[in-house]
Formats: sequence, structure tokens, C-alpha cells
Amino acid sequence: MLTKNDILNWVEEEDVRFIRLQFTDMTGTMRNLAITESRLEEALDNLCMFDGSSIKGFVSVEESDLYLHPDLDTFTIFPWRPHQGKVARLICDVYKPDGTRLEGDPRYVLQTAVKEAEKMGYTFEVEPECEFFLFNTDERGNPTVHPHDNAGYFDLAPLDNGENCRREICLTLEEMGYSIVTSHHEKAPGQHEITFGGADAIKTADRLATFRTVVKTIAKRNGLHATFMPKPIAGQSGSGLHLAMLLKRDGKNVFYNNDTDEKLSDEAYRFMAGLLKYTPDMACITNPTVNSYKRFTPGYEAPCYISWSEKNRSLLVRVPSSKTRENARIELRSPDPTTNPYLALAACLRAGLAGIKDKELLPPSIDVNLYSLSEKEREALGIKSLPISLNEAIKIGRKSEFLNSLLGAEFASSYFEAKEQEYNEYRQTINQWEIEKYLIAY
Repeated sequence: MLTKNDILNWVEEEDVRFIRLQFTDMTGTMRNLAITESRLEEALDNLCMFDGSSIKGFVSVEESDLYLHPDLDTFTIFPWRPHQGKVARLICDVYKPDGTRLEGDPRYVLQTAVKEAEKMGYTFEVEPECEFFLFNTDERGNPTVHPHDNAGYFDLAPLDNGENCRREICLTLEEMGYSIVTSHHEKAPGQHEITFGGADAIKTADRLATFRTVVKTIAKRNGLHATFMPKPIAGQSGSGLHLAMLLKRDGKNVFYNNDTDEKLSDEAYRFMAGLLKYTPDMACITNPTVNSYKRFTPGYEAPCYISWSEKNRSLLVRVPSSKTRENARIELRSPDPTTNPYLALAACLRAGLAGIKDKELLPPSIDVNLYSLSEKEREALGIKSLPISLNEAIKIGRKSEFLNSLLGAEFASSYFEAKEQEYNEYRQTINQWEIEKYLIAY
């Protein structure tokens, strides 16, 4: 673990001149307060204050003062900044003036869930698969609606025009301490995926929040625009954020059981049952935008139904076929990259823990193509659908004891209000499909 003196010495040795004190708002957008190295010691003493009323979901104008407490182990120098007068960052926890945590700090929500797991003897590890699109920009550097290539799944250059940019992103991430597992072109034109190594939940959420900044920054340096919009191109696959999860106790993977044919433990099945039970409740977190629900359409491999399988990759929860003591895990496939990673991982962990505590029973594995079944056949199997709109997801979330407990009453109210406002803004727009469908017909 880094100490205050470690960081002060590192800053001096590396000629760091600016430090960004970072945190995320309720939507997962990275915010930062930039300071010079002359104020670093003050920041490391938790004395840097900011106006929290300017951050949606934090506090009111009457109680606006908030303090940033840097997590010293998140200190990182940005590789793309100048070699002289470098720029570094510290991810911070948000505190109130009385020294207590801000309940609306998404990192605190995850830390609270992690502590609950620790009380049960568990540590929670996550390996994410992150998808995004690269689009061309115009002569002014503004994003266009034209993908950077027309390549497909696992294509190489010259079809994959984004190969060099993706390579630079991976190398930059490695300089920042990431372990890159795989990177490749995805199915849709201009779509890419990068998977980085698993870590504990808080470190993974920190890395996911930083990942978006790195991808957008490197893309811009290459004259491109990177977007994590889930479904930017109609008729093509959308971008997901698949989360491979496992629990450990005393350093050992508790999802693994060598004494069964499936090599999975009762805890793994109950954790999975908890995920399935609470997926509708947490949809407005894992899929928080109007566009998120355009991804949940048959034919594009995104899950549409609440089900699980060891074989079928298109279902909500998948158990990868290779199960060893080290890598037995559960993959949730519904989240998308617009989610706040702290809230998403907190929701997944609390759902899984609830499944274990309540000894939830897992429904049978679905190994058939659900999209080929009729609605009556799916009903006979007891298979329910994911929410089909942000509006539906918000309504479910508002009524959910699980979600209100996860966020806390005040934060939950702010979150739902913000999402309802977003949906109402969408309802007031007229899109091109409506014009083409109805203008002449009626």
C-alpha cells in the first residue's frame, strides 16, 4: 500500500505538476478537481473541498461543502500527458464536513456491499469484458455517424481499421497497471472489445471508470471518436459490459466444487439465483439510458429473457464451460457500458449475497434457443422478460425494496428522479422513424 510520503516522493521524482482528484457522479461520469503539486500535501491530508451542490444527486445548496479523501493506492500517472510537467490522478472518496461518508457517493455504495460480503467471509472478484465503438470525425474533430471500419468479428487489418488505435489503448492501459487479457474487433462495424484481468470489486470499478477516459482520450489522439453508447447503429449488435464474477474465502474460489459433475458449488448456484431474481430490480442501474433498451432485441446476442445456461451464450447468465479451481465463475451479460460501475458491481454483489443468505433455488438451465420459442412456450418454462424500456425499469426500481436498500432512500430518490427526467426528455422528441412512418401515412 502506498503512503503519503511514497506519493510525495514519486511526484517529485517524476516531475508531476498537476494532480486530478477524481470521483464519479451518480451516472458514472468521471469528475475531477485539478490541483498543482503545491497543494498535493493538503489534498493527501483530506483538506480539499468542493461544491457538492453542483453534482447531481450529491447535496443541496444549503449543505454544499464536501471533502475529497484520496485513495492513495489509486495514484497513477497518465502516460499520454507531457513527459515534463506530468499529470497524475487519485480516485477519491467523498465525505461530509462532519467526517461521515456521503451516502450518494457511488464508491461508498460499493464499499458498503463489499463490507457485507466480508462479514460473510467473502471477497468479490470481477473480470469485465468492455465493448465500445470507434467513429470517424469530421474536419472540425466532431463525431460523425460513420463507423471507422466495416469489419466484423475477429477481423484483422486492413478490414479492421481500428487495430492501431485499439493496440495503443491496450499499451496505455498496461502502462497504468492493467493486465490485458484479450482485445479484438467485435461483430458490428467499428465495434471493439477489450477484456482486462480480474481484481477485487473496488479496484475493478475504479479501472472501469478510468477505462472510459483512456479509450476516449486515445481515440481522440487518433482522430476518432469513441462511444460507449449501447446501440449506436440500428440493425447491428450493441455494446455490452459482460461481468465475470466469483467469490473467494481465504483466497480460495468458493464457486468451485470438484465433487460434482458440473464443478460448481451450492454457493455458486445460489449466487446465480440471486442475480436472476434481482435483475429486473437493478436494470435501471445496469442499463441506465433510453438507448440501453434498444440493445435488448432478438437476433443480436444481447439477453432478452431472465434465464441461465452453461451452453447458450445468448442468455442472461452464462457459466463458462471451462471450470477449474481458479476460474470457476458466473457471467452476467445484461449490463452495458453506460452503467455506473460502482453501482453495477454493488447491485450484482448484493443480489448474489441475498441469493446465498436466502438459499434461493435456481431454475433449470435453458439450453434451447429461446428466440425460437413462442411466448406461450416461454411462459410454460417460467421464463420472464427483461424490462423493455427505461420507463419500465424505473417503475420496477422505485418499488424494489432491494434497490432502495442498496442505494439508501435519499440517493435512490435522486437517482429515480434523474432517470425519469431523462425518459421524459426522450418522450418529447420526434425521431426520424416516426417521421418516415407517419408523416405521409396519416
